[in-house]
Amino acid sequence: MKILILALSGIGDALMFTPALRLLRTSLPDTEIDALVMFRSAKDMYERNPDINKVIFFDFLNGSKIQSLKFILGLRKKYDASINVYPSNRKEYNLINFLIGASKRVGVSYLRMNSKEFGFLNNVTITEDDSVHNVETNIKLVEELLGKNFNVKPDLCFPLISYDEYFASEFLKLNGINDNETVIGFHPGCATLKNHIKRRWEPEKFSELGKRLIEKHKAKILIFGGPEENELKQSIIKSIKSPDAIPVETKNLPESAAIVKRCDVFVTNDSSMMHVASAMKRKVVAIIGPTNTYYIHPWNTEYKIVSLNLDCSPCFFYSPRPLICYRNDVKFKCIKELDVDIVYNAVKDFLN
Repeated sequence: MKILILALSGIGDALMFTPALRLLRTSLPDTEIDALVMFRSAKDMYERNPDINKVIFFDFLNGSKIQSLKFILGLRKKYDASINVYPSNRKEYNLINFLIGASKRVGVSYLRMNSKEFGFLNNVTITEDDSVHNVETNIKLVEELLGKNFNVKPDLCFPLISYDEYFASEFLKLNGINDNETVIGFHPGCATLKNHIKRRWEPEKFSELGKRLIEKHKAKILIFGGPEENELKQSIIKSIKSPDAIPVETKNLPESAAIVKRCDVFVTNDSSMMHVASAMKRKVVAIIGPTNTYYIHPWNTEYKIVSLNLDCSPCFFYSPRPLICYRNDVKFKCIKELDVDIVYNAVKDFLN
């Protein structure tokens, strides 16, 4: 059997498939398992994963429809099974799964907009469950494909190579961070597609949190984010006004992950970096607004969810629709009215 993993929906989603991937490889040690990704960071991460034979990268976001179709047809009939990682509730992902031409096309039957998004093109399916973590749903997909049940829930898998560790060591040395210092990681960004920028806690609040941690705990604050988040990072550093607030500049996600390993606590929005911190076994303070926390809470690591737990939450479920707030009083109140005290207290509990 040859199996293709379609990890197209995002970096965090690709990472949350790795426990299922571990079980798939354990069950089929001699099977060729390849992965198709469209984000370079997912490629960098998967290329380090020992459970994958080959990582195939194609930039569907910037490729034309003709280029994309030619690329997909080049993979046609080369695999016996293909798996759309959860979540992937878009017609494009289901069409790709269908056009690959595997006899077993594995995917989730979604509770919302499944038919409209061509979910019927998958022929090995499980039904979505809003009370189940993404990792567990991915494991159920593998169970359905193999016809067996697993009683284990492996960790997220993001191996680092020696250069990643060396890069982190040099970064810490360059910034004067010693082994005995308290280091707090911040990720103030998140994905922006489909209006998901509204999931972000305000940068002013990250700044205030950083000031308190520096003043009260003599912490070093490492601020993470991709190149598209440089302006956001710099605005927070400028506001904190301390040499102990340090931007993390790296060439790729594995270098960032290696630096995350040094953090005593990692404070983050609902983002891929939350899952990277989980994979690095960090203590995570996750700031969650509209998202269903059952889906995405940090996996197999110590964590605290900071949320207002409003009656209207969660309001974001997996569908192609953009994120919308239906409140009439304060739009995205779940994030807007989440104050610094509650996040600071969560971090302080971990530090104590």
